[in-house]
Amino acid sequence: MDLDLARDAVVRYGTLLEQRGLVFGTGGNLSVRCGDGLWALKPSGFPCGALRADDVAVLDMEGRHLKGGKPSSEWRMHLEILKANPKVGAVFHTHSRFAATLACLKWEVPAVHYYLAAFGDEYIPVVPYRPFGSQELALEAARAMSSGVKGVLLANHGAVVAGETPEEAFDLAVNLEFLCEVYWRARSVGTPATLSREQFKEALEGFTSYRHGARSS
Repeated sequence: MDLDLARDAVVRYGTLLEQRGLVFGTGGNLSVRCGDGLWALKPSGFPCGALRADDVAVLDMEGRHLKGGKPSSEWRMHLEILKANPKVGAVFHTHSRFAATLACLKWEVPAVHYYLAAFGDEYIPVVPYRPFGSQELALEAARAMSSGVKGVLLANHGAVVAGETPEEAFDLAVNLEFLCEVYWRARSVGTPATLSREQFKEALEGFTSYRHGARSS
């Protein structure tokens, strides 16, 4: 993806994240990898749904700010996740209500629904609390995702997902909020049943036929 398309993608998917209620105010951020060792990032102080392409920050893989607005305070986390996995093309950080709720409870999300297979592991882990915008948080998040899981909860904070494309990252962000809501509601009335290892493996194999995660039943 070239630079202009990457900046356009930040604008487009930032708007979609806001429309879906996954980010609020100036909170939350997203990045998209470009060619030539560059990446585009939501700038600091802007609502996700109020961006123009020229506002979008551009950085290199050393974290140097090259153009656009001031980078989001979470630029280190985006950079560490992008550096850790060359296949990751987009990183979305949300403050969605149910994901943030479970993150504050430090509840990992088990395989209560087959949608979890989109994330590549049998549960969504919780990253230990570290100050927002810190290098410590960046390293913890990248470490948690190094196993190949495509989404994590950040304790007392929110969530992060990583996809090969912006489309996949958006689907993951939507699906993670769905999973967190389902798990919260199920635990509110009883003990949730989870998929067996064999059932989860079957669901995981089924997801190989989908390019961007689970959208159909």
